[in-house]
Amino acid sequence: MTAIRLLLVDDDPLVRAGLSLMMGGAGDIEIVGEAADGAEVEALVERTRPDVVLMDIRMPSVDGLTATERLRGREDAPQVVVLTTFHADEQVLRALRAGAAGFVLKDTPPAEIVDAVRRVAAGDPVLSPTVTRQLMEHAAGTAADTGHARARDRIAALNDREREVAVAVGRGLSNAEIAAQLFMSVATVKTHVSRILAKLDLNNRVQIALLAYDAGLLEGERRAEEDGH
Repeated sequence: MTAIRLLLVDDDPLVRAGLSLMMGGAGDIEIVGEAADGAEVEALVERTRPDVVLMDIRMPSVDGLTATERLRGREDAPQVVVLTTFHADEQVLRALRAGAAGFVLKDTPPAEIVDAVRRVAAGDPVLSPTVTRQLMEHAAGTAADTGHARARDRIAALNDREREVAVAVGRGLSNAEIAAQLFMSVATVKTHVSRILAKLDLNNRVQIALLAYDAGLLEGERRAEEDGH
């Protein structure tokens, strides 16, 4: 099996050393480079061709948000996992909107960080349903009315079935869970997700979830949850 190529980006040499030690112990992950600032990332990606970039948000020269936006604009963009000390702040939201596939907290147990890299390399977002809800509530609290209208306009490009799948993605469901809920095969769910990404010009499932929330597609879900408590 081909090893997952990983690039580490953090301005703290101790954090990088810890991550390197942690990831180096996983037989299926190869660390292909390290960077101390977002300014170094594009050139390193060009040279090392990583599958995944583990990216700190706060760095002195070019922060992880800017670096993520630049990377995800590339045609051959690697997946980005954001490293942060906060659960659901505005910067994490910005990184996810820019195309990061998820985030992990710096105090996450080592085995879970390794698992996050593996999952993202396999195409799965690193957001639990609980964290997804926290983020969406934060997004709902900060979204302007103009953003809501713009999101609804974009969602209008989807057909009814695609909208159902987008709502399910927004709820944090896996492909298998969506397939069971909507009575379709997992392959069909994957096809719908791919079409949604293409139609809406999005990078990953996390962005589908954020757009669904911005468009108000999950307001009924949230009210139902509140009524149930």
